Amino acid sequence: MTTEAPAPQLPDTADLTAARLRRMSGSTTGGGSRPVPTDGLPPGPTWPPLVQTAVLLRFRHRFHTYLHRRYGDAFTIRMVPGGRPLVLFTRPEDTREIFAGDPEVFHAGKGNAILGPIMGEHSLLLQDSREHHRARKLLMPAFNGQALRGYRGLVAEVAGAAVGGWRDGEEFRALERMNALTLEVILRVVFGVSDEERLAQLRPRVTATVEVPPVVLLGWAYPQLQRFGPWRRTVDNQMELDRLMYAEIRDRRRATDLGSRADVLSRLLLTGRDDDGDSLDDTELRDQLVTLLLAGHETTASALSWALHEVGRSPDLLARTQQAADAEDAAGDAWLEAVLKESMRLHPVIPMVVRTLQQPVTIGGRDLPAGATVGPSILVSHESESNFPDPEVFRPERFLPGVGEQPAPNTWIPFGGGVRRCIGAGFSLMEGTEVLREVFRRYDVRAVGSDVPKVRNITSVPRRGARVRVTARR
Repeated sequence: MTTEAPAPQLPDTADLTAARLRRMSGSTTGGGSRPVPTDGLPPGPTWPPLVQTAVLLRFRHRFHTYLHRRYGDAFTIRMVPGGRPLVLFTRPEDTREIFAGDPEVFHAGKGNAILGPIMGEHSLLLQDSREHHRARKLLMPAFNGQALRGYRGLVAEVAGAAVGGWRDGEEFRALERMNALTLEVILRVVFGVSDEERLAQLRPRVTATVEVPPVVLLGWAYPQLQRFGPWRRTVDNQMELDRLMYAEIRDRRRATDLGSRADVLSRLLLTGRDDDGDSLDDTELRDQLVTLLLAGHETTASALSWALHEVGRSPDLLARTQQAADAEDAAGDAWLEAVLKESMRLHPVIPMVVRTLQQPVTIGGRDLPAGATVGPSILVSHESESNFPDPEVFRPERFLPGVGEQPAPNTWIPFGGGVRRCIGAGFSLMEGTEVLREVFRRYDVRAVGSDVPKVRNITSVPRRGARVRVTARR
């Protein structure tokens, strides 16, 4: 008589989370322990590194502009700990050099290390060299053109359901509505969750993860803080979010209909079955899904909220955008995408793209030491008169195919560039286009008051929420 071998014991999800936090905490600065030579670096303020770091985190929009005006096309900010140099560049030709740099020398993962405890060590944003190449190869099938066409209908369905519930004549903060909508897209289209009970459990956990304040992110460098206040609450939230996500991943692995499901997680689970057999394990899937969440939730929501507000300020823009939404053809799609791109230009969600040098390099004729972090300032690039005539004007025509005003290479860079260009860029533009279509085919949109950006964690959002009033079209 034979007995069936017991199923392998899966590691407890709380143990997986605790182990990740132990590994990733205490090393969130992205730099090594060796001091970085600062002689010969581009000029910059002489304030204490703690002050420079705080100003960069809190007042980035004015700070970047001030430094550019004060010090020129390249400037150095000294960051905690230890005054490690962050060198920002503003010329397109310097941006091109950085994006084209050898990925073995220009490491992007170290520049995102502050997010390590939440994203996990397998995150595409934290990996470099061979590990990054492997992860990108495994993720790419879920974000190619065919996959994006498969997601489009589901995104439109989610957006239509959300937008269809708005009340005629209602006034609200566009950012709140877009955050709720893009969260639903993440949960249903990316995570592929359809069970309402699990959705109800995930929503507050995901929201709490997105809203982690900068002081908590910086506090990961001091693991002892995890026993107290906001750090303890963040750890508790991570434990519960991971439990729910691992449960969804493990349930999905047992599904027999993966090939017919139109969500990112299901596509990722199929990766490797017909090729060389390489695939993502549960921990890698968890890390990549959280990365997609953090990189694609509030970033897209902020861009959409600004787009609604800017279009709502101009009757002519509103009429043209509604015409594009009604058309449902290639020309209409091009205009809606141009509206979204111009929103990302005028109101950058992320301030910069950074790389940490693994050996000395020369950028723009400047010799830079190993250990320095370098990158283009998105904020300065997008507001430059030489890159975008009348940069303060919201003008979607800049991004229409075939129009002479098309931005020059390395000037519009919300998704970064080179081999590290955001893998979800196509998904974000597709999602934004579908949301704008659903809004403007149903409503007249009017901006209520003015708005300015404010810093929220690693992103920038409308300070007043981009208030709008919507009226059902007659």
